[in-house]
Amino acid sequence: MSKITYNIIGVMSGTSLDGIDLIYATYHLDNSWNFKIHFAETIKYSKQWKTVLSSLVNQSMGQLQAIDLKYSEYLATVISAFINKHKIETIDFIASHGHTALHQPDDGITYQIGNQQILADILKEKVICDFRVQDVELGGQGAPLVPIGDRLLFNDYMYCLNLGGFANISFEFKTERIAYDICPVNIVLNHYVSKLNLEFDDKGQLASRGNVDEDLLLQLNGLPYYMEEPPKSLGLEWVDINMFPIIESYQLKTEDILRTFVEHAAIQISAVLVETSSQVLITGGGVYNSFLIDRLRHFSQVEIVILQNEIIEFKEALIFGLLGVLKERNEINCLKSVTGAKRNHSSGKLLIPKN
Repeated sequence: MSKITYNIIGVMSGTSLDGIDLIYATYHLDNSWNFKIHFAETIKYSKQWKTVLSSLVNQSMGQLQAIDLKYSEYLATVISAFINKHKIETIDFIASHGHTALHQPDDGITYQIGNQQILADILKEKVICDFRVQDVELGGQGAPLVPIGDRLLFNDYMYCLNLGGFANISFEFKTERIAYDICPVNIVLNHYVSKLNLEFDDKGQLASRGNVDEDLLLQLNGLPYYMEEPPKSLGLEWVDINMFPIIESYQLKTEDILRTFVEHAAIQISAVLVETSSQVLITGGGVYNSFLIDRLRHFSQVEIVILQNEIIEFKEALIFGLLGVLKERNEINCLKSVTGAKRNHSSGKLLIPKN
C-alpha cells in the first residue's frame, strides 16, 4: 500500500470512567511507525453518564442496546465538538474503542457500546471501531489491545505498564509480545473514594494516611486470578464478584481500604517486573498517584520512566488510532500471543457514513 501518512482522530473511554479521551494525530511510516499528537483532551462524563456507565453490567440486553444507541449519539456530539474546537480539516478516519459494557471472553461475550452506524452518519466520517469482537470470536480474550502499539511505537522500553481502571502490562518474551491485565487499580480506588464524594485520591494522600490490614492484603493476594498464566484479562464483572465482597466483609475505614489496596496493587505489579535494572514506561491516570508509584519503587528494582502528560494520559487513544491505521492497511493489529486467539488478525469494524 503506497499511503504512508494518516491523520486520525483516536477515541478511548476507559473503565475508570475518567471521561472520553480524544486525540488528533498524524502517523507516518518510515521504516518504522512514528507519530505526532496535534491536539488531545479528555471530556469528563456528566454525573448522569457516570451513573449509567457504572451500572452497565446490571442491564438486560434490550436495555444495553438502547443505551448503546444513545451513547453512540453522545459520542458523535463529543467528537464533533472536538473537531470544531480545533478546526480539524484533514481526517482519514476516526478510530474508536467505544466503552466496554460486558467483557466475559471465556463465555464468548464482549460488548462495547458507542459503535453504532449513527456515529459515522452524524459525523459524516469513516469510523473504524469495535476492535474486540473478532478476537473473542477467534477464541481470544479480546484484550488487551494496546500491545501492538507498544511494540510499534514504544519499543525502547522493556515494559509498558498502564495504570488505568486495571493495571495492564506489555513486553517482549522470547520472540513474542506478551500482555495481560495484572490487577484492578483505579476501578477499585475510585469506587471507595467516591464514598467520600471525591473523584479520585489526589496523589494517594488518603491512602498514605491509612493502615494496611494484613488479613485483607493476604486474602486479596491469594485470589486465583493471580496464579493463572496469560493470556488473561479482567473486567468490572470480575471485580464485582471476586473483589468487592471480600473488601466489604472487613468493614474498614475508607483510608485503610485504600492503603491496603495500594499495597496489594504494588505487590502484584512488582511481581511481574522481574527484569531488574530495566526500564518500565508507565502511563495512565495511576501515574498521578504518587503514593502508588512510591510503593512500586519500594517493591521493584526497575527504572520507572514517566514521559510528558500527553503520553501519560492519551497513550491508549493514540494506540487505538494506530489500530485503526493497521486495520485500514489490512495489517495485523491483534496478536494471538497476547489474547490467545487462534491466529494473528486485523480486527475492527468499518462504518461508512450513509448519504
